[in-house]
Amino acid sequence: MTIDAASQSIAACTAQMNARYGRVVFDEWAILSLRDHKARVLVYQGPRREEFVANFAADLGSLRSGLLDPKYAVGDFEFARHAVGTGFEAFMVIGPEVYLICNNTQTTMDDIAADPKWLNAQVPFAELGEQFRAQPLMAGS
Repeated sequence: MTIDAASQSIAACTAQMNARYGRVVFDEWAILSLRDHKARVLVYQGPRREEFVANFAADLGSLRSGLLDPKYAVGDFEFARHAVGTGFEAFMVIGPEVYLICNNTQTTMDDIAADPKWLNAQVPFAELGEQFRAQPLMAGS
């Protein structure tokens, strides 16, 4: 999959999640390359472009250990239940050493998950994982 195709799929997924949830689930997302353990933002969508890069290490929080864990394959994802403020809420492996980072800068994953609509809103996210499992993003695309 190309970066453009991946961006379109992610944007469509977030729109579907928002529609099912009835409000914004993730107001910020980014595609990152972590080749050689160096983070490089390939695509960013959200309200704080400059701050995203500057605060990346701090905002990664509890997702840090999972991000580089080899047990995660393309299409796998993890949520950070207690991330607060700009702390990232989720990541998904979308290609070799390429990740999708998702965040809601206004609330926590615990608050999002407390709404019963969250169960249905997760479906497009899981389907997005299956899209990347079938056709991973290649960082040079």
